[in-house]
Amino acid sequence: MLVLSRKKTESIMIGDQIEVKVLSIDGDQVKLGIVAPKSVKVHRSEIFEAIQEQNKKALSGAIPEFIKQLKKD
Repeated sequence: MLVLSRKKTESIMIGDQIEVKVLSIDGDQVKLGIVAPKSVKVHRSEIFEAIQEQNKKALSGAIPEFIKQLKKD
């Protein structure tokens, strides 16, 4: 893990297309702005984890159904 210190209005670059900006600091809360191409998906980690779990559930139900359809044919 890379750990960096940044002050308000400073930023970091990830590659040459993603910029993470520190917009404000209020007590223990930091507001970040992320500038990235539309093709890059950006989610809060808890949302990302929920999407991954939902995808796993959808796949676990879809594969057995797909196999049943193959057996019928």
